[in-house]
Amino acid sequence: MDQDRLAKLRQRYVGAGGGDINDPHFAKVAAAQFTGDKRKWPFADVATFLGAPYSPDALTAPGLGGLDVAIIGVPMDLGVTNRAGARLGPRAVRAIERMGPMDHALGTAPFTMLKAADIGDVPFRSRYSLESCHEDIEATFRTIVEAGVSPLAVGGDHSITYSILKAVGAKRPVGMVHIDAHCDTSGPYEGSKFHHGGPFRQAVLDGVLDPERVIQIGIRGGAEYLWEFSYESGMTVIHANEVDDLGLDAVIAKALAVIGDGPTYVSFDVDSLDPGFAPGTGTPEVGGLSPREALAILRALKGRDIVAADVVEVAPQYDATSNTAQCAAQVLFTELCLLAEARALGKGRP
Repeated sequence: MDQDRLAKLRQRYVGAGGGDINDPHFAKVAAAQFTGDKRKWPFADVATFLGAPYSPDALTAPGLGGLDVAIIGVPMDLGVTNRAGARLGPRAVRAIERMGPMDHALGTAPFTMLKAADIGDVPFRSRYSLESCHEDIEATFRTIVEAGVSPLAVGGDHSITYSILKAVGAKRPVGMVHIDAHCDTSGPYEGSKFHHGGPFRQAVLDGVLDPERVIQIGIRGGAEYLWEFSYESGMTVIHANEVDDLGLDAVIAKALAVIGDGPTYVSFDVDSLDPGFAPGTGTPEVGGLSPREALAILRALKGRDIVAADVVEVAPQYDATSNTAQCAAQVLFTELCLLAEARALGKGRP
């Protein structure tokens, strides 16, 4: 061993505490985590999304209390066509006790860059009416967007994204990176357009989602016959098997080319992941993405104009391991990093 190096290491680190960090970038992160050599216990206190401060009164505060990002639960699954249970998704993701404070690949520590808080859940009037739930989602997200705050949503089934997009895209249509096993562009079923198989058809028809700036990644399964609207409208569809054929770099390059520099929404359905990684979801499809592939795609969006995002379809009762919620929380944290990076560049305004 190099004795000179050992002597320097001893001079710097013998007697140093866990919070004594020398690298300036790391030190900034550490300063927000340590009091002396003590850090907040991740398993203590009331659980919030990503350990964010809890601001349940933000929706009624002027300017949403000065927040940059509002992390909000949407515990509603009345729009599912298969197994129910995603109403428990927000609670399961909140229960993940250790996430962040820094994304090692992006080098981003979002809570040092912006003011974000868990503002609780959408205040629903009825647990029974799918239509009124969607009215409440749209109204809540309009309040967030009109305050200039970026919403980061945790569902709930994927039907919620339709009403979120109606708020986020009200001033101009947005593009979208959509990572999912299903295109979710089918038509109304059994008298309802508010179901998780069709939010993006409705969003395009309402003029709030630009289909030519939409890319759908990870698509697979037996419901391909339902997705003709994706192709007819000009969306770019990359099936899960095509990710293998094209390679991840080519998929990322295509995603960046499709969304360009315009305002973009990120929607992540946990069933995009192979159920070997994330079984806790209502409509699992084998042959999906790995968490590492999904994170690589998301991280490649750093610096783009990401204005809002979601994670949906966590149904924790189908996963005794909590792996699905772990994956969802990591994706949520990565999306928060993307919002932080966008705002740091003067972008990211919904």
